[in-house]
Amino acid sequence: MGRAEDRRARQQSGRRAAPRRPSGTPSAPVGGESATVVGPPAAQGGRAAARRAAKSAGKGGGKGRIRRLFTWKKILGTFLGACLLGIGAFIALYLAVDIPKDNAAAQAAQRQSNVYKYSDGSTLARDGEVNREIVDLAKVPKKVQRAFVAAENKSFYKDNGIDLKGTARGLLNTVMGKGAQGGSTITQQYVKNYYLSQEQTVSRKLKEMVISLKVDRQLTKDEILAGYINTSYYGRGAYGIQAAAQAYYRVDAEKLTPEQGAYLAALLQAPSQYDWSAASETGKKLVTARWNYVLDNMVEEGWLDRSERQGMTFDKPKEPKPTAGREGQKGYLIELANQQLINQLVKQEGITRSQAEAEVVDQGWTITLNIDKKKQAELEKAAKAQLTSKLDAKKRKVDGNVQAGAVSVDPKTGKVVALYGGVDYFKHYTSNATRTDYQPASTFKPVILAAALEESAETQDGNPITANTIYDGTSKRPVVEGGSKVGFAPENEDDQDYGDITVQTAMNKSVNSVFAQMGVDVGMKNVMDVAGKLGMDTTNEQAVPAQTLGTMGASPLQMAGVYATLDNHGKKVTPSILKSAEHNSRAVELPNPIGEQVISPEVADSVTSVLTGVVDDGTARRAVANNPKRDGQKVAGKTGTSDDNKSAWFTGYTPDLVTSVGLFGEDAKTHAQTKMYGAGGEDRVNGGGFPAQVWAAYMFGVTDPDARFDLDTDQGAAVQPTWTPTPTEEPTTEEPTDEPTTEEPTDEPTTQEPTDEPTTEEPTDTPTTDEPTDDPTDEPTDDITLDPVRPNNEE
Repeated sequence: MGRAEDRRARQQSGRRAAPRRPSGTPSAPVGGESATVVGPPAAQGGRAAARRAAKSAGKGGGKGRIRRLFTWKKILGTFLGACLLGIGAFIALYLAVDIPKDNAAAQAAQRQSNVYKYSDGSTLARDGEVNREIVDLAKVPKKVQRAFVAAENKSFYKDNGIDLKGTARGLLNTVMGKGAQGGSTITQQYVKNYYLSQEQTVSRKLKEMVISLKVDRQLTKDEILAGYINTSYYGRGAYGIQAAAQAYYRVDAEKLTPEQGAYLAALLQAPSQYDWSAASETGKKLVTARWNYVLDNMVEEGWLDRSERQGMTFDKPKEPKPTAGREGQKGYLIELANQQLINQLVKQEGITRSQAEAEVVDQGWTITLNIDKKKQAELEKAAKAQLTSKLDAKKRKVDGNVQAGAVSVDPKTGKVVALYGGVDYFKHYTSNATRTDYQPASTFKPVILAAALEESAETQDGNPITANTIYDGTSKRPVVEGGSKVGFAPENEDDQDYGDITVQTAMNKSVNSVFAQMGVDVGMKNVMDVAGKLGMDTTNEQAVPAQTLGTMGASPLQMAGVYATLDNHGKKVTPSILKSAEHNSRAVELPNPIGEQVISPEVADSVTSVLTGVVDDGTARRAVANNPKRDGQKVAGKTGTSDDNKSAWFTGYTPDLVTSVGLFGEDAKTHAQTKMYGAGGEDRVNGGGFPAQVWAAYMFGVTDPDARFDLDTDQGAAVQPTWTPTPTEEPTTEEPTDEPTTEEPTDEPTTQEPTDEPTTEEPTDTPTTDEPTDDPTDEPTDDITLDPVRPNNEE
């Protein structure tokens, strides 16, 4: 058979036949003897090609081995094997895990009161009474039911009980330690609330998924929804929709309107943050947005008519009912302790905020606070003696609109040792100590100076900014940058002109025009960056010149932290009320309130030095420096009064304690911000008045009179006392010197050295700012009392 025939035969047989051996090719030698193979040229060429291929394979053998190892067949086989293994494991898990017996009753029985203690271990309060009442779903209006579905799981009536994508993401986040995220269905949340715990582990999540699948097969959707709304935590100690309806709207669940139901559904995401009575402005905006989201989803799903939706308005919930153990200041202390513990659980365990709240409330915690019993009593006593006893809403309606808050912090440890949240937790549920919806006003000026020193900033003329730098203190002076006006020209208090003055004097007298220009000289972005480092919340704030007036929101807690950082030589202080939190099933590691160095020690000490001048020769002179209770304490601080007299502050410190006191105008009925003009019989409530008086009455009773500031600086009033000339209507024309005066400069100081003891000179009637109008070159007089300062004198 010829070669052509042989080829056709192989093709017909469907397989390759062994090639015919050429007639001239001898057989392989027997016994392994070598032999010289002689054949036709074609055979020799084939063998040469084979040798070249082998040689090439030797050079690239690594790549060849990798290709042989990762062939598409092997990859596909491995993938399919893993899938089969996973399916098998899931089937085994599904068969092994059963739906547990009802756990809600057991959980309710296990709930215990939390015990709160003072720093010395004595009991502050016991808090916790389970408020739960099961209600049949048929009694809950249909639109209220749909509101919960619209808020949490629009596909609830169609899904099989789990969200595979969300569950997979949750498992991955748990494995990687990223914490919990949304994605659970109503069925999964019900299973977690009713059958399982809130722990974030892979095994718990796998059990949740399996049990959810089984629950979805064994129960109707209505039964699952009823279980969900009856076991969820709504805040105010309320478990279940019936308890929540009573707690927030004083009605039974069957009387809830769609608007009210939408609020309760929105509340589940973050109960305490969204509780309208205690929510911050941000919290109110967030819960309002979620309320709208719920109702819009109901329209989208066909559960609510569009026309009905358009006519709906937000129904604000009622004030909380008094709870045993939270009277007076106790409620404010407990709320802050709970919030800080919740924040730590979210961070440490990676759970959601609503889960963390459920883990804290009524769970048998023993929580020890940093609150010093003596200091707490003294702060409450000072607030009553210097403020609330002088307010009479029957005599002056505006007096009923004055709210006060205060926080006292140890700058070396960051401990919150005393806190005043309002006249009584049952009368005003929003804590004035932690609210952030009022402007800090001129208490922000030290932050601007800190930024200037930290950035080694210069004036528009190229002069370094220090305490002795000369600025133009003319009221309404246009702020300039690079020779051009920036469109901002703030007015000084009472439109007072100061002419050329030092930064020290500008801080003492709280001169707006100087610090507006300084902020632009430093760069407002740098100013806001330093504010954030010191502890203010600048996340959504714009870096614009108007911020130099302290127009952002801040709380006494935040401002106490900012000034504590200055007192602590630039090491970050994050005030903490928690000393310890103990539970029999978990350990909580509390963060150190003292953080890293955020500004240099020299900068912090320089600002402290400047702020001593505010007390000894500025807007806090009457209430603080001249206070008869002062026993030699060294004090640094700053007053502040916001636009339209809606807030007034004094934040100050001794070497061993920092306290921030704020007064806020809040309408007693609507809770809207309002002006405080006329409160307490004063034309205007200034930072150097009631706030400074409360501060002094408290601080001079609890601080060490022998403590001294250990300052590493060569500038500011503490090391270079400066006194200011009498304010003039027009800027002076004299050549600026290091210490501006109204006469020819000499080698000797123009005034006497400041002392802690007052003299017998009489005050003058020359107006200044925020403080009674003593002639700046005179020493404090001995006939000054603790009466509120005269009005119309703040920045």
